[in-house]
Amino acid sequence: MKYIKHIPAWLKNKYGLTLLVFTVWLVFFDHNDLFVQMERTGELKQLEKGKAYYTEQIEAMRKELSELDNDPASLEKAAREKYLMKRDNEDVFIIDEK
Repeated sequence: MKYIKHIPAWLKNKYGLTLLVFTVWLVFFDHNDLFVQMERTGELKQLEKGKAYYTEQIEAMRKELSELDNDPASLEKAAREKYLMKRDNEDVFIIDEK
């Protein structure tokens, strides 16, 4: 009986104690605890950055494809630069810069 007098009032309240236990359980012991949620939030931000990067790359490729479909000069330029194609009467010299 004398030990009960030393217990703080908020620990005697069954609703407050239940809330405290529930909060501790959610923050530390649950499968989706606070630390997992912070890790997932960081992962989500990283994935959104990746999505933005790839969306930008897709738009650039669509623009390049449109130019290649509509402009024969850009088609020839791409063939010469990327695939080292040449005309029959030309020689191609490749200079490798290191």
